[in-house]
Amino acid sequence: MEELLHYTWKYKLYPPYGLVTEKGQQLEIIDPGLHNSDAGPDFFNAKIKIDGILWVGNVEIHNSTSDWYKHHHDKEHSYDSVILHVVSRIDGKTLSSEGREIPQLQLDCPKHIIDNFHELINSSKYPSCFKIIPFLDKMMIHSWLNSLYVERLNQKSKAISERVIRKDNNWEEALFVTIARNFGFGLNGDAFELWANRIPLKVIQKQNDSLQQIEALFFGQAGLLEEEQGDRYYTELRREYNFLRAKYSLTPIDAAKWRFLRLRPNNFPYIRLSQLAVLYHNVQSMLSRIIDADDTKKIYSIFSCGASEYWNNHFSFGKETTSVPKSISKSSISLIIINSIVPILYSYGKHRGDETLCERAITLLESTKPEYNYITRIWEECGIKAENAADSQAIIQLKKEYCDKKKCLYCRIGYFYLKTHH
Repeated sequence: MEELLHYTWKYKLYPPYGLVTEKGQQLEIIDPGLHNSDAGPDFFNAKIKIDGILWVGNVEIHNSTSDWYKHHHDKEHSYDSVILHVVSRIDGKTLSSEGREIPQLQLDCPKHIIDNFHELINSSKYPSCFKIIPFLDKMMIHSWLNSLYVERLNQKSKAISERVIRKDNNWEEALFVTIARNFGFGLNGDAFELWANRIPLKVIQKQNDSLQQIEALFFGQAGLLEEEQGDRYYTELRREYNFLRAKYSLTPIDAAKWRFLRLRPNNFPYIRLSQLAVLYHNVQSMLSRIIDADDTKKIYSIFSCGASEYWNNHFSFGKETTSVPKSISKSSISLIIINSIVPILYSYGKHRGDETLCERAITLLESTKPEYNYITRIWEECGIKAENAADSQAIIQLKKEYCDKKKCLYCRIGYFYLKTHH
């Protein structure tokens, strides 16, 4: 398997002495080079000695010699700098586009690595590397988690940057969509994003002095004010929305997009929409407020609001319940911080070239309590406990981008598992 051969070469798991080329020349590998994940040769700037002569250049790795020709490297000038072709099976010569014969090394992946790899890939248990976790160095785990949460943060930052572009470089509108998506808390995330893209921010700003008008806008655009009859509150919202709809040429989303099944009542879209309306009624220039909030308590205070008074004794229109204020819980605010505020701060900091904002985003993540879900629980049972939100984000990244995709060869835990003789 070519990936395993890459792994063997990258981590120097070949014999340190006694290597020879296909023509019997003595081969010494001084530096395997830098792994290239883009187009071009697999490893750059390798250093090798062939019969005592130093060569500096690139290395290409394939299962067999013939793969060189299948991939048309013999016609590509970018591969003329290859000084060594590493293969599992030699079935011919390797020639550059200039006709130069490139030395070949037949390299076998160690048996225990192959066995360990198949054990990881074929395991039905999660995580498949659970046996080795208790024996791992704590500093290595800490370092790997740091890399993972920065990797996750960069992924989220990229998604936000793309959202900003779609919003004609309007960061305030991109922030609104990002926060709104988070108010879906997973199940209704897509519906909230679709809805937020139908809400012109300028309309919110123009109606900002009236909570009722903002609620009318929010519920109307959510497709939840289409019935002609309801209680007084509903009727007033509908009347306000019909006015706004005509004035601003608004188009609501299909109410069928909203999901209620298996949702706790406090998570019903009605409650979350009202909470968002109150939030944007209370806070103007949300991005500036977030940037100016230089500690976690100030961020929490921005989002420490509830739904409007009507929703104290309602979970949906017209159905009264016991009166309980529908405030946003601390755990919900933590999720908003993790999934909206931190990525926005980090992305905006990168956009502005402001390292202070990027560092503040990471500090905010590290000072927020960790998520507690089935992913973090399983890893805690294995011996890796999330101490803060940065750790829990790292663990989620580990599962989604490495475990689920079986990318054990690119995981530091997988590295230790593969090279260990069990």
